[in-house]
Amino acid sequence: MKEVLSFLEDLKGNNHKDWMDANKPRYKASRESFLSLVTEVIDGISQFDPSIVGTEAKNCVFRLNRDIRFSKDKSPYKTNFGASISAGGKKSPDAGYYVHIMPGNNFIGGGMYMPEAATLKKVRQEIDYNTEDLLKIIDDQNFKKVFGSIQGDALKTAPKGYPKDHPHIDLLKRKSFFFLHQISDADLKKAGLSNTIAQKFELLFPFIQFMNASLD
Repeated sequence: MKEVLSFLEDLKGNNHKDWMDANKPRYKASRESFLSLVTEVIDGISQFDPSIVGTEAKNCVFRLNRDIRFSKDKSPYKTNFGASISAGGKKSPDAGYYVHIMPGNNFIGGGMYMPEAATLKKVRQEIDYNTEDLLKIIDDQNFKKVFGSIQGDALKTAPKGYPKDHPHIDLLKRKSFFFLHQISDADLKKAGLSNTIAQKFELLFPFIQFMNASLD
């Protein structure tokens, strides 16, 4: 990952097409390194999450090009490599695992980010019906030590169909449900990175299962 971080750091200060054209070999090499990492992580996840078996890295890794049509920032490229790993790849509505490589802001995590209204309704119902099952997962001390507290934007008031005094209204108000774990640049360069990531994702697996159970 050393060269990947170096490429992304240089891209941050030279975010334009001319520089990218001149550094295309570095981009291709960095992308291949990231694809290899994601492939290894998928192999690791497949040991405990059978839904991931057969998933290909190329279907999980996001393009480096930014969609600038509706953005004030016209920089053409992202300054990170990202991959969303779930059954069906990055376009799947399922809860999944995420890997993000960006100098000074590397992290892994997983869950659901801004699901569509119909999916969100199902997730809230699952939380309402089986709150204790969810709390048993996310309040576990080993889980909290690695992933901390649940994250994601939330409504300002109770969602339709739920009382404001619901004992778990803070969970039900969320519009996204995910957890993150930061990784330093130094740790990113250590041997066994894919195994380290997969081991942490194994802690996250029960949460992913809970979220996806709501879609069945």
